[in-house]
Amino acid sequence: MFPLLLALAASPPATAMLAPDAEARWVPFELTANNHILFSLTLNGKPATAILDTGMTDTMVSERFAAVAGLKSRQRQRGTAIGGQVAIGWTAGPVFVIGGLTRSGGRIGIAPMETPAEANVVTADMLIGADILSCCALDIDYPGRRFRIIPSGRMPFTGFTAPLAHGRGRSIWVTELAIAGTRLRPMLIDTGDGTWLSLTRPAWLSTGYHGSAVTTTLGYGLGGPSVTEAAVIPNATIAGTDTGEAEIRIEEANGYSGRAGLAGRIGSALLMRFRILFDVKAGHMVLQPAAPNAAPYIRSTSGLLMGYAENMLRVLHVMRGSPAAQGGWRAGDTICAANGTPITDAASAQALSGWTAGMPGTIVRLTLCDGTERTLTLRKFY
Repeated sequence: MFPLLLALAASPPATAMLAPDAEARWVPFELTANNHILFSLTLNGKPATAILDTGMTDTMVSERFAAVAGLKSRQRQRGTAIGGQVAIGWTAGPVFVIGGLTRSGGRIGIAPMETPAEANVVTADMLIGADILSCCALDIDYPGRRFRIIPSGRMPFTGFTAPLAHGRGRSIWVTELAIAGTRLRPMLIDTGDGTWLSLTRPAWLSTGYHGSAVTTTLGYGLGGPSVTEAAVIPNATIAGTDTGEAEIRIEEANGYSGRAGLAGRIGSALLMRFRILFDVKAGHMVLQPAAPNAAPYIRSTSGLLMGYAENMLRVLHVMRGSPAAQGGWRAGDTICAANGTPITDAASAQALSGWTAGMPGTIVRLTLCDGTERTLTLRKFY
């Protein structure tokens, strides 16, 4: 779910075997509200939920699930994640079965994976990283909500081809893209990042793009929350293919991507516009554009980023230059009703929160939980 980079360390050898009918063993998945690929697998014969996360150098299990499965840490290490450093415990790799792949041996990490409830992030028992997925080719059919792990060298569909390689001796996968004609590399392929594109500030400045206002936004990583600048561009290109409108998150030079030696990351919000074959052994990825009605970028017109908690919406971040910022809203403000309708549970909060990206010019009447009332006029601001 969250990118994580660790230095390679000696570990027991792992064995990966594909079933003869691996190509027929599609794994269905749910695409969560945060664009994470959530699916089921077995670990030592026990059912588990997992998120497919190519941004992880190593596969992780949550501390909670490790206790249930009887997995114990044998050594500890600190890893670099979005939001900060994370303490990782290591244990001998159990037996995984994912579709047609059976993998045993090696090592897996044990990490805290809880996020604040207000972040509304779906958690899972495991994060399946690039260490396991690099054995073979990975075919993700985003439109069909399914994936499969197949032998390297196969070409199950046609499309545009881009380079794919391991990043700096790590198991992660990197490629390249272009923005405003500027070639950017290495770009991490990160199915566990639910956003669109992230760039280091030097990489962003190198594009010379000035067509959009820059605001701020909030994200969550394994190391906690982080605030970055953000802008929306009309398109990027991968293998000469137009990606369509996308949000760029701009990280400081010493942020996660910069420390990892990356120009940036390609997240699942962008990847899901394609059916994609990742084959790092063959040195390429193949992209087939999805249906024209692929999910568009939804632009906030309020500037309020919120999470649900205890029958209210709590403001987690106020975007710079937004109507909310100009109206004096602050992180920590709480909303108990919108346009006279009270928030009674998570479902009502979700139903009522559509106004945050509503039609510019709309006036929204918001009742704070202290009984005061404010109005907010929506507009396009980035």
